[in-house]
Amino acid sequence: MDTITNLVSNLGIFNIYVIIVNIVGFILFAVNTWLYNNTAEGEVDSALTIVSLLGGSLGIVLAIIIFDIKARKGNMMSRVFVSCMLVIQIILYLIVKGYIRSNLTIAVWTFFNQHRYVLLYLIVMNIIAFIVYAVDKYNAIEGKYRIRIVSLLALAFLGGSIGAILAMYTFRHKINKDYFTVGVPLIMIMQVVVIFFLMNKR
Repeated sequence: MDTITNLVSNLGIFNIYVIIVNIVGFILFAVNTWLYNNTAEGEVDSALTIVSLLGGSLGIVLAIIIFDIKARKGNMMSRVFVSCMLVIQIILYLIVKGYIRSNLTIAVWTFFNQHRYVLLYLIVMNIIAFIVYAVDKYNAIEGKYRIRIVSLLALAFLGGSIGAILAMYTFRHKINKDYFTVGVPLIMIMQVVVIFFLMNKR
């Protein structure tokens, strides 16, 4: 009992919660992978989504790396969701731990004016994303080599979400796939959270 009391006092309730929920996420994903591989209809996808929302995304991502790294169309939406949740939860963890100023700001243009390299990076990434999505649409029409779905989503994830969305709806490309129509806006929300944190970090 003393050991548990010492652990709680040393780590704190919040850190213990984060550790436990990520262990649960790791185990649930391992079980889910086993069920998919060894049963006809077994799965715990709903539980994984709930655990991810509750803060267990890191454990799930670690389990993905260990047990099922291969991305497929069937698991693409869940990968995008968990990846975005992981980034958002890292930011929230840093906020809870006090790595944010007390006087918050949403002066986006001031931030980009002071950090022009960030703005330049985002402009370049969005131009690249727009062009790559356009090329993939052209290749789809012409029956040529297609760009991998993972590569298209990675471009959005790495800062090109606006360019990706503009290309998707300009060229009517990938608009029937939830991992693009839901996934890319979710990526954009994640990036807004990241920029907000960068604007206000200590």
